[in-house]
Amino acid sequence: MAKLSVNINKIATLRNSRGGNNPDLVKVALDCERFGAEGITVHPRPDERHIRYQDVFDLKTAISTEFNIEGNCREQKFIDLVLANKPAQVTLVPDTEGQITSNHGWDTIKHQAYLKEMVQLFQKEGIRVSIFTDPVREIIEAAQTTGTDRIELYTEFYAANYSKDPLKAITPYTQAAHTANKLGLGINAGHDLDLHNLKYFADNIPNLLEVSIGHALISDALYLGLENTIQLYLKQL
Repeated sequence: MAKLSVNINKIATLRNSRGGNNPDLVKVALDCERFGAEGITVHPRPDERHIRYQDVFDLKTAISTEFNIEGNCREQKFIDLVLANKPAQVTLVPDTEGQITSNHGWDTIKHQAYLKEMVQLFQKEGIRVSIFTDPVREIIEAAQTTGTDRIELYTEFYAANYSKDPLKAITPYTQAAHTANKLGLGINAGHDLDLHNLKYFADNIPNLLEVSIGHALISDALYLGLENTIQLYLKQL
């Protein structure tokens, strides 16, 4: 069964909107673990508009499940943060400055040499590396040459098209998964996965290891409660 890592960025956004520490980000992370989440994901950005860099230090000392830090390794501040905290996993995402949310994977062909350097940097410190990628065979093949441990499939195309034609939506991801499996790459996935489309995705991706879900899960929790929501997501997996 794929692991569920809860992205708590939106909790930080809510806290920051009023200042202070309500909701308490660390308490929410610990509650997510208590309710069954098998990992906690954060994606700090340079302007700290949701996750603050200090949050990463606070979470690292508090949580007991897998800690996944996502972000743009072109920012030295991000590299320093990851190396200082040594999470279980770092997910390399090619964000641009001021980007609202991630909207594409790495061009692992064009940036192959650079990504290889970054992968080695983090692996040397015992940190598992995942590269955010689109579901394209050539991109995944090039990712493998960097030495990365895993890829994270960017699932926005799947989520946007699932309700119209599930088979058409899943096909590039199934093909991408077969490529990754052949190359010995671990497979993570994330972006716009929710209670409606998650089960079909998980059922059709061979050897899916982990999904990272934030916006949809936190939105569902407003109506369903956090504990119940996490249990419902786990059931889809």
